Amino acid sequence: MTQSVLGIIGGSGIYDLPGLSNVREERIASPWGEPSGALLRGEMAGLPIVFLSRHDKGHRLSPTDINYRANIDVLKRAGVTDLVSLSACGSFKEELPPGTFVMVDQFVDRTHLRATSFFGTGCVAHVSMAHPVAPRLRFHLTAAAEAEGLKVARGGTYVCIEGPQFSTLAESLTYQQLGYSVIGMTNMPEAKLAREAEICYASVAMVTDFDCWHPDHDAVTVQDIIKVLFANADLAKRLVARVAQDFPREHEPCPIGSDRALDTAIITQPEARDPALLAKLDAVAGRLLRA
Repeated sequence: MTQSVLGIIGGSGIYDLPGLSNVREERIASPWGEPSGALLRGEMAGLPIVFLSRHDKGHRLSPTDINYRANIDVLKRAGVTDLVSLSACGSFKEELPPGTFVMVDQFVDRTHLRATSFFGTGCVAHVSMAHPVAPRLRFHLTAAAEAEGLKVARGGTYVCIEGPQFSTLAESLTYQQLGYSVIGMTNMPEAKLAREAEICYASVAMVTDFDCWHPDHDAVTVQDIIKVLFANADLAKRLVARVAQDFPREHEPCPIGSDRALDTAIITQPEARDPALLAKLDAVAGRLLRA
């Protein structure tokens, strides 16, 4: 069995992770460029934790400017087995008001300016994304949230837009009528890249407001949203502490194969593979490419 290493990506409002012991900052070089920032390594309740601020301290990076490939690559190099995304979002449902934590189980990708794969010319791979969230990881998050008394929704669809602008009213109404649960700007291609890197991934979508489809949306001020954002961030830190307390110390094999997603994914024959790309894939796909 492999030791569990829990990765945490902090979104808007979550730029550090209080409660870590034996903390050290670590900068890991990636062949995919610069990650969002340094990793924070530490422990909670004896569980190894690796934290990365998605937007960096001070919220330096916009959703489009984040180097998602470098972020996932350095987390893989740091030994992360299970990765939790903490993300602010808007809601499309009356029953998901601000302050609700949605344990997302599906994604719709509406981004168009981002590198979405580690693979390409010289080494082609097709991983399954039918079920993009690791179910056992989502179970642990849901159980921890309920144990902490948080408002939780067990499942929902997250539509990811490019941003940095918010949706038009027509777009928001369309997404709402399609039955999506929440909207954000960062979980894609993050979830796709985590699957390619064989890291179990789950997202906690923390509702800050109703999107502009809602008739009362115009009454919401930036100050209202920021207040909820930081209240959610405090609750998220409680959630992480509870997850760490109860999380299995040995990595549980994923029932949908998140942690072995490349077993049947690489289609390029060995003689046709590009050595330069293979060198960049040493962390992401080394388990198979070194075999």
